[in-house]
Amino acid sequence: MIKIDAIIREEKMEEVMDKLKQLQINGMTVSQVMGCGTQMGYVEKIRGYDLDIKLLPKVKLEIVVSSKEWADKTVNTICDIAYTGEHGDGKIFVYELMDVVRIRTKEHGPKAVWADGQKK
Repeated sequence: MIKIDAIIREEKMEEVMDKLKQLQINGMTVSQVMGCGTQMGYVEKIRGYDLDIKLLPKVKLEIVVSSKEWADKTVNTICDIAYTGEHGDGKIFVYELMDVVRIRTKEHGPKAVWADGQKK
């Protein structure tokens, strides 16, 4: 199993989620997060004062897939849809998972992620 953490622009979230749903990648966790990278924020003038905004709002998608093939499909889809060519498009982190446990049933592995053990 592979976990994908994608940090993207807020305005790209719906489009990315719709495309992933078309690929039948349905299970994910979505969080609103703040961060900065090479974009390094921006300066805004409020009532005549410069306000240095260092952290920008982003969306973090956490997705678990069953194989490298599904991870590649997921990552490529997110990259294609979330791309603007500007600083701040985001990052994708890909991890191999050692195990997953469903708390309610104590099932381990793919059965803990997908209801019928199906692999996506």
